[in-house]
Amino acid sequence: MEFPYMEAVVGFMIIMYIFETYLDLRQLAALKLPTLPKTLEGVISLEKFEKSRAYSLDKSYFNFVHDFVTILLDSAILLFRILPWFWKKSGNFLVSVGLNAENEILHTLSFLTGVMIWSQITDLPFSLYSTFVIEARHGFNKQTLWLFLRDLFKGICIAIVLGPPIVSAIILIVQKGGPYLAIYLWAFMFVLSLVMMTLYPILIAPLFNKFTPLPEGGLRTKIENLASSLKFPLKKLFVVDGSTRSSHSNAYMYGFFKNKRIVLYDTLIQQCKNDEEIVAVIGHELGHWKLNHTMYSFIAVQILTLLQFGGYTLVRNSTDLFRSFGFDTQPVLIGLIIFQHTVIPLQHLVSFGLNIVSRSFEFQADAFAKKLGYASSLRAALVKLQEENLSAMNTDPWYSAYHYSHPPLVERLAALDELEKKTD
Repeated sequence: MEFPYMEAVVGFMIIMYIFETYLDLRQLAALKLPTLPKTLEGVISLEKFEKSRAYSLDKSYFNFVHDFVTILLDSAILLFRILPWFWKKSGNFLVSVGLNAENEILHTLSFLTGVMIWSQITDLPFSLYSTFVIEARHGFNKQTLWLFLRDLFKGICIAIVLGPPIVSAIILIVQKGGPYLAIYLWAFMFVLSLVMMTLYPILIAPLFNKFTPLPEGGLRTKIENLASSLKFPLKKLFVVDGSTRSSHSNAYMYGFFKNKRIVLYDTLIQQCKNDEEIVAVIGHELGHWKLNHTMYSFIAVQILTLLQFGGYTLVRNSTDLFRSFGFDTQPVLIGLIIFQHTVIPLQHLVSFGLNIVSRSFEFQADAFAKKLGYASSLRAALVKLQEENLSAMNTDPWYSAYHYSHPPLVERLAALDELEKKTD
């Protein structure tokens, strides 16, 4: 008797949906609390607290609906064998236009085109509501409908340009990989990730945002001096016009070896009271670099990718697995999709573990900025970012432990206070 892989996958998906809904309900109860956490009393204004509650509750209710529709659609697609039906129809389409459906690359690209159209249709209503109702209601959305649709069109065009060669390469590697298939697939994805990390900020990101050099002045001088003192190879310092789409703020760095760049959102510069707060945020980001957090994370992702491909090679020829999902043939892409479904339990565990590590890295980066002498400025910046982004002030500990890659503000401020006490 064949093992019911598909039914097991659907069962686990439903179990995880129930578990995550339970966590969402716990978080909803925390968001409804009418008072600030004691740590934030006198730090966050009551006006900002009420705005934060309203924003967080709106997002929470939205997520309940989105998650319910998602589990409904995902379960239906598997239980009613929509994937094999769609695979067959995509082959029929190729035949109808005079192409060879036996060519797996063409068949796969036809299938993915249909999947992309379907995903756009199902995702668009939620994306529109999130952007033009929730984000707009709380003063964050700065996009026009035209800009939103233009970004959507650009994203589709990028997928059309990059998708076919990447998918074709993966199929050819699997078809000809032999016993070292997992290593070849990992090597391809490793090189691809390096290429994309290099090209994305140079060629793709500018299609959506305008990047301009940070003007000469006190802020630029302070950031350059900080980078120089840490021997950070800063080559360029940009400001990105994030305010054209949203009033949310951020800062990040990217680049390899001796060619590092730092990007500040214009909203971050507008929201922080003084240069010291911005420099403190950069000090935190440079802490990630100095403590090798970025490298550790990259290595972890590569190890997990190799292990995933290793697991895929063990099941890619399993006729029982394919038949359980309704497939009589064993296409490469379908095999990868099915495998991803079967390892969902492991993916949840890995994601939880990575979040634990990520939160630890955040505490370490905060401590690094504190050692640089930016404790008070970092504290002020964290509070300001929390206020301006209307982030949740009250968080359920189970919810945050499971979902958050960054510690809640209360925990970060408490950690900074503890470091201050040890210093004193």
